[in-house]
Amino acid sequence: MINRAYVYAVRMHGNQKRASGDPYFAHPIEVAGILTDYRLDTASIVTALLHDVIEDTDVTREEIDRLFGAEVGELVEGVTKLSRLEASADYKRQAENLRKFILAVSKDVRVLLVKLADRLHNMRTLQFIKSPAKRERIARETLDIYAPLARSIGCHRICSELEELAFTHLNPKARDAIIRRLDGLRAGQGGAVALANAEVAKALQAAGVTCRVVGREKNAYSIWRKLQRKSLGFAQLSDIYGFRVIVETEDDCYRALGIIHRAWPCVPDRFKDFISIPKRNNYRSIHTTVVGPRAMRIEMQIRTEAMDRVAEQGVAAHWRYKNETYAFDPESAAEAGGSDPLLNIRQLVQVLEQGGDADDLLEHAKLDMFLDQVFVFTPKGRLVSLPSGAMPLDFAYAVHTNVGDTCLGVKINGELRPLRTVLTNGDVVEVVRGVTPSTPVDWPSLTVTGRARSAIRRHMRQSERGEYQRLGKIALEDTFARAGKSLSELSLRPALDRFAASAEAEIFQAVGRGRISPTQVLEAVFPGLTDTAKAAATARIRIDDRLAPLYLRGSGLVEGEALHFAPCCNPLPGDRIVGIAQPDNSLAIHTIDCGSLAQYEDRESLWRDLQWTVEAERNTLSDARLNATIRDAPGVMGQACTIIGEAGGNIIGVNMRRRHSDFFDVDFDIEVKDARHLTHIAAALRANPSIETVERARG
Repeated sequence: MINRAYVYAVRMHGNQKRASGDPYFAHPIEVAGILTDYRLDTASIVTALLHDVIEDTDVTREEIDRLFGAEVGELVEGVTKLSRLEASADYKRQAENLRKFILAVSKDVRVLLVKLADRLHNMRTLQFIKSPAKRERIARETLDIYAPLARSIGCHRICSELEELAFTHLNPKARDAIIRRLDGLRAGQGGAVALANAEVAKALQAAGVTCRVVGREKNAYSIWRKLQRKSLGFAQLSDIYGFRVIVETEDDCYRALGIIHRAWPCVPDRFKDFISIPKRNNYRSIHTTVVGPRAMRIEMQIRTEAMDRVAEQGVAAHWRYKNETYAFDPESAAEAGGSDPLLNIRQLVQVLEQGGDADDLLEHAKLDMFLDQVFVFTPKGRLVSLPSGAMPLDFAYAVHTNVGDTCLGVKINGELRPLRTVLTNGDVVEVVRGVTPSTPVDWPSLTVTGRARSAIRRHMRQSERGEYQRLGKIALEDTFARAGKSLSELSLRPALDRFAASAEAEIFQAVGRGRISPTQVLEAVFPGLTDTAKAAATARIRIDDRLAPLYLRGSGLVEGEALHFAPCCNPLPGDRIVGIAQPDNSLAIHTIDCGSLAQYEDRESLWRDLQWTVEAERNTLSDARLNATIRDAPGVMGQACTIIGEAGGNIIGVNMRRRHSDFFDVDFDIEVKDARHLTHIAAALRANPSIETVERARG
């Protein structure tokens, strides 16, 4: 069957060429080759060989069914080019593609495995695509969608390579800076790493534990993510070097842990037992950090051979020959301590069932795929896994949608606590329920999971429609005015035809929700608009209190209410935000982690749910400040300014505050696009060896 599929794919793709100049049929053969490394079944390999024939040739699903069977036909259709998931795509089409993709994957994980292999080979050959914009779009899509999907089913090896390849194209200078730092560390600490490897193996074998010890170095993208997430310099990262201690049995894992902790002091708060409580993608291992030979901090990952195979291959590690066919073996997964490999994907299906807007769907899907975990318990002892940062409403909706809809309050460890409380590992959570569903306006700001947010939004969607129409109209009026046109004196009939809308209110609502941009409407009404007018209409706008109503949305907004950004936290587009009603009937906008919110903890009537519009994150500029501690040496200040400029930041102010013997503190005031842009700049600065610390300033 594989031979027939090979011949068929070569014949169907004929003389088609790839961007590299290679025959097109080389691509499906490479994809099939990747899957053979995971020892998948015949249907998966055949699907890999045929995955592009429906879209790129005249082949139909019916012909695939006739020649190769309905199983292969369904898999090929599930895989067929459901890309276009990137954030810059049309939201409606993007959400529909993601919807189809998740539903197909939830039925058969092989769809995802073939798609991941397809994307992996495309990323390996991405350099042959001539268009820089297209390369960036594909790399961004890989980082935002496919790598998290690979991680969600435990395929670490594929996930890691996808991230590294995408990072190479999206931020080559940052990657080069990190690689140079790693080369320097390798030269200086290579001997200590080799010594530590030998000493760990010797100590374990002397205690009678059969093992193999494998050294590993963190890859560049993993380091970059840590520099973004944590306010640490490169030199402060403790797990750049680590060891995997592979033992024979689960009991040996805990014996090895005791031996290692007796031989070297452990670092407090750096111990995690994922054997007792596995991650959602079935990852199982013990993590600990010790101060090893030559005072070097070393992360240890202790696991069995079976756990190591699952850690690298995820769901593919449980593919077994059984009953004359290859398939996923639940018994094998259960014996290894795993659970349903598609649990994460099925949770996304529950988000789909709630309906909702395209941008909501994509936001929730990415949230659920990216976040780390926290483990809490029901009063009856049932373990519930939630994303890190989850709050009681997330727990309530994870138990059941009806529990969330009727939630009135919560007890945590037997005590009544506010719904804003962040849950921590080991909490026992009891939901206090009412009789009828109720969704106060601030509820979306009290959740982080897609399932909870989509359920809440479903209740609130009807009341938001008028608000979105108002916001959309304001945005259109502003865009038309900057292009020298008056919206009130024009007919939007050309836009109605282009966007298949029946009334102007639908256009206003679509703009308000971010489904289409004001510039697209302008171009539909004035297709011959000059480049100067287009540039004026599309130029990024600096956000201030006067323009705040244009770029905020949410049921917490009241028409005509004055809005202002709180100076204590300086919110940026992309930050999670909340509104606090003020005595003068205005609304102060804070980031959700602002320290000043503590004074309003017991006054929930003042809290308003707010979000940024899509336009805010695409078409605005904001001022932000970074506090940096820089080594006092010639040229270092110039390096820092160059890094900021190369990362797309515009320095609008510099203030040197304190100067010490070896370091000085400096404030950089920078014009940025959004919070993500600022985080990107901060991480790029942290990668420089002469920059000790970088923090975002608040207030």
